Amino acid sequence: MRPTLFALLALAALPAMAQESPLVSLQTANDSKGWNAVGRINLGDRGFCTGTLIAPDLVLTAAHCLFDKETGARFEARDLHFLAGLRNGRAEAYRDVARAVAHPDYAYSGADDLDRTAYDIALLELDQPIRVPSIQPIAVTSPPALGDQVGVVSYAQDRAEAPSLQQICHVIDGSDKVLVLSCDVDFGSSGAPIFTMKDGVPQIVSVVSAKAEADGKKVSLGTALEAPLAVVMAEMAKENRAVSVAGSKIGTLSGGKASGAKFIKP
Repeated sequence: MRPTLFALLALAALPAMAQESPLVSLQTANDSKGWNAVGRINLGDRGFCTGTLIAPDLVLTAAHCLFDKETGARFEARDLHFLAGLRNGRAEAYRDVARAVAHPDYAYSGADDLDRTAYDIALLELDQPIRVPSIQPIAVTSPPALGDQVGVVSYAQDRAEAPSLQQICHVIDGSDKVLVLSCDVDFGSSGAPIFTMKDGVPQIVSVVSAKAEADGKKVSLGTALEAPLAVVMAEMAKENRAVSVAGSKIGTLSGGKASGAKFIKP
């Protein structure tokens, strides 16, 4: 019988969580070096999410960011705006969104579950590519394994004007579809990149889907990227537009379904 999420937290996560790093605000150009591909996605006047440039004209984020959480209505692409490297009222680049494509199996509703989280990704095609030396797209790579060290860069409701970096958090449970993480996220962090470092360069392994609670412990949920990202890219290609993403082929994370969590969309 596979251990429950609570057991995994007790046996695997607690030693790792003692080594978790705090959130650090990226307030200056020097702080933000290497992270300017991460930006805030303004959802009209209805809030914001976090997204990451993975190609000069493509931003990776969470599918639920495309929906008004009050009404459930989908935003028009013209309502979405990407502010790359936003810090204290100024972005490294501003772009409007030409179109937004969510995973076709993602269905927005008030009820949250792991099946929905597994499809919670979307791509935004910008109206113009971003080709600025200080902004380099971040590659997508294979998902991590249980216990691996990861990190996250995100905006959130109490840190909306500059991103914050948590350099060290961990994968504490998961499957080939959903990762359960110890990363510190909040409202506005949806779509933020979960990353690993390779030779000092970040690579995206997941995106933030929700903050959650498991047996009284705060956790976050991320969407594994291999299969769902391929599907979203295929959806974009149906309109006869070339789609390419930096990075290598994404592998899979072994393990069963996580359980016992309550979900809150950040």
